[in-house]
Amino acid sequence: MEGKRPVDVISLCSAEGDIRPLRLRLEDESQQLRRVDIVEVVSVKQIPYVGAEAYVFVCRVNFGGKPGLVELEYGIRSHTWRLLGEYTGKRGERVV
Repeated sequence: MEGKRPVDVISLCSAEGDIRPLRLRLEDESQQLRRVDIVEVVSVKQIPYVGAEAYVFVCRVNFGGKPGLVELEYGIRSHTWRLLGEYTGKRGERVV
């Protein structure tokens, strides 16, 4: 995967203003839309880019029964989600 890839995300916003991704939808290599369930948010880090603040989430996911990790970026001002990275499962398989 190259660069930041826009993705659709269903997220939850708490009364305190915290945001947590729950599920994402993306297009695979065969251009089919795939649903990826987020099992756990492993870490969240706020990144103060110049003029474009963002949160970066590392999440455990379940993609068709295969566990893995993805890195998501949420643009605070633009309200957009991007897939930054995907971490492979066993034997070097792609997760998403």
